[in-house]
Amino acid sequence: MFEPIHGSAFDIRCKGVANPIGAFWSASMMLEHVGEPVAAAALMDAIERFAASGKGMPRDLGGEATTRDVTDAVIALIEGKNV
Repeated sequence: MFEPIHGSAFDIRCKGVANPIGAFWSASMMLEHVGEPVAAAALMDAIERFAASGKGMPRDLGGEATTRDVTDAVIALIEGKNV
C-alpha cells in the first residue's frame, strides 16, 4: 500500500542510480498511517532538509550521488549529524 508512484524500477535495479527519496516519502506516509507521527515527521524533515541543501543530489536531480549516498545523507540528517 505504500510505495513510490514509479514502482520498483527494475531497469535500474542494483546499479546504484535510483533516487530513494520517493521510497522515503512513502515510508513517512506509512509511519503516519500506523500511528507513528513523530517518526514520520523526523523522516519528512530529513527529506526536506536534504532536498533544500541541494548537495549530494542523485542523477535524476542533476547530481552524481548514488542511491547509497542519498540514503546515508538522509540517515545522517535523522541522526542529527551535519551533512
